[in-house]
Amino acid sequence: MNETQITLTGWLGTDVTLRQVGEGQHVASFRVASTPSRLRDGQWVKGTTSWHTVKAWNRLALHVAGSLHSGDPVLVHGRLVADVWEREGTSTTSWEVIANAVGHDLSHGTTSFTKPVAVEAGVADAQAVPVADETERRAA
Repeated sequence: MNETQITLTGWLGTDVTLRQVGEGQHVASFRVASTPSRLRDGQWVKGTTSWHTVKAWNRLALHVAGSLHSGDPVLVHGRLVADVWEREGTSTTSWEVIANAVGHDLSHGTTSFTKPVAVEAGVADAQAVPVADETERRAA
């Protein structure tokens, strides 16, 4: 399938909104602001900020909601999709990214990773515990 893949770097402009949309299905929504900077005549000049709506589904949605906060630097990779509708005879298009990977942008700081604890049925729980060292990380 020919889908447009996109990778964004920027800053979370809002807190993540998490909704349950069906039995066991979740969607997380948030906005990412990207402002390009260019070196011009020896000085950094900021360009126009672009805002992007991002949605993450199910397990990724739960992890995003538990990990990201407004103002965090992020990397988002996913499908660029158009939502087209008509209102009062006028066609409108909005673009959003359906994320398949989201994380902190480590060029702006550090973070730590925690892996979800497996429950009896083998399904990952939304609660996470830190993995202390590399030996435990490989065993998990």
